[in-house]
Amino acid sequence: MKRRNFIYLSGVGAGAMMLPNLPAFGTPIDPAEALNQVDARIKKELADVALNMAKSKGASYADIRIGRYLNQAVVTRETRVLNVANAESYGVGIRVLVNGCWGFAATNNVTKDGIAKTTERAVAVAKANAKIGGKPVQLAPQKGFGEVSWKTPIEKNAFEVPIKEKVDLLMSVNGAALAGGANFVNSTILAINEQKFFASTDGSYIDQDIHRLYPNFSVTKIDAAKGAFETRAALSSPVGMGYEYLNPVESEKVKGIVTRYKNRYDMLEDVKNATKNATEKVSSKSVEPGKYDLVLDPSHLWLTIHESVAHPTELDRVLGYEANYAGTSFLTVDKLKSGNFRFGSKNVNVVADRSQKGSLGAVGYDDEGVQPKQFDIVKDGILTNFQTIRDQAHVIGLKESQGCCYAQTWSDVQFQRMPNVSLAPGKAKLSVDDMIKGVEKGIYIVGNGSFSIDQQRYNFQFGGQLFYEIKNGKIVGMLNDVAYQATNQEFWNSCAAVCDESDYRLGGAFNDGKGQPGQSNAVSHGSSTTKFTGVNVINVKRKIG
Repeated sequence: MKRRNFIYLSGVGAGAMMLPNLPAFGTPIDPAEALNQVDARIKKELADVALNMAKSKGASYADIRIGRYLNQAVVTRETRVLNVANAESYGVGIRVLVNGCWGFAATNNVTKDGIAKTTERAVAVAKANAKIGGKPVQLAPQKGFGEVSWKTPIEKNAFEVPIKEKVDLLMSVNGAALAGGANFVNSTILAINEQKFFASTDGSYIDQDIHRLYPNFSVTKIDAAKGAFETRAALSSPVGMGYEYLNPVESEKVKGIVTRYKNRYDMLEDVKNATKNATEKVSSKSVEPGKYDLVLDPSHLWLTIHESVAHPTELDRVLGYEANYAGTSFLTVDKLKSGNFRFGSKNVNVVADRSQKGSLGAVGYDDEGVQPKQFDIVKDGILTNFQTIRDQAHVIGLKESQGCCYAQTWSDVQFQRMPNVSLAPGKAKLSVDDMIKGVEKGIYIVGNGSFSIDQQRYNFQFGGQLFYEIKNGKIVGMLNDVAYQATNQEFWNSCAAVCDESDYRLGGAFNDGKGQPGQSNAVSHGSSTTKFTGVNVINVKRKIG
């Protein structure tokens, strides 16, 4: 490795450590190179080498993923640009089914010869696995789609936007925070482009171009006299969109106690509000522990949905595949098959949908060539389904996969990952203001914070960014040091009301970790503002010194 590349990669690594949501990087490239794509015809020729080789070696099924993954990060702090990184990872992953067992191998030698040799390795792995024994893989049937393509419906490719334009925006954001009295501020723009080609012996040749964007910042205010400090992070969402998400002229927002952003985001306006919020938090009163009604904004509730609904309804976790690393689930197959397990109140309707426009998980086809569909997980409070892929579907009596398969790169084997999992909005017209008017003693929580949840996804605790006290139907001031605790069923059965579609917004995780070796998945969770009654609130005040 050349010295300049080593220094460049070291800088990328330093930036990655500062950003918990930064995806894995590959080889540094010039930004202009990111705009060059590989012709789908060439990828089809390469794919046929693997599929034909696999069948000739005895595979009953085979698929190949040719992936080009682009990552860009612009990282700043106060008046400095800490890092600008552009990286590419390009290679091939081949999966085969031989004698009822899976085999997988990957290579960055994207040539016909390299793919042929890698296919032979995958077949050898499958044959070795078959000698161990066990139940043969039962693969749900899947029709081939022929030659098709899908692209994230973006208006402006983030990789086409000059680095200077991004740096100028972030410097303006930092400058506004410092001018408003912030002591520290950092800001970032992360962009992802997955160019994925999937082919299988079922007859699919699927070319996809997937885009994601995540603008973010954190503002810190210090009160030296009190020996205290407070922070407020951006209320942006990572999105499956292009750079148009950062068009402040078209910001879709609702003014209120806080600005609620929908399908566009005004980063400069948000940082000005964040600086005021952080200053107010320093002098806000500490919460009195007790029972409260909670009014939870989608910018907060997405994380509660992610941890307490989406993870425990992953079938591989339910079956114990994740037990050694990430735990199991309090939900079980027998609870699902009973048909009457009450997960939450009748207001709780949870849907999964990887086709949702603007979401992080939006794709045209999953990494097994399955076209995703919307399906219910909880209907009127009753558990109705788990998330599955092709070799899991038979476990719960399904005849087809639900399109929940994903691999973070070409070098990783695809496995079950959560789709977008969201709380459906209420059907009756109900605004946030109307909801607050109906609360006598409560707390309005905005933004996600720290959390803790047990290995069965049953007992949990969640914090947030901003907390507002509600008395007799009115917001009376800001609170601090708030966290709520509950068991899963207790919490979701206390769901008393959900605002209507007009308030529906997406939040999400730019990288949700799972598996051994670990992989990262991007996923959104939507909801409207939701009320939960009689929830236990504790005081989590920090002790300094």
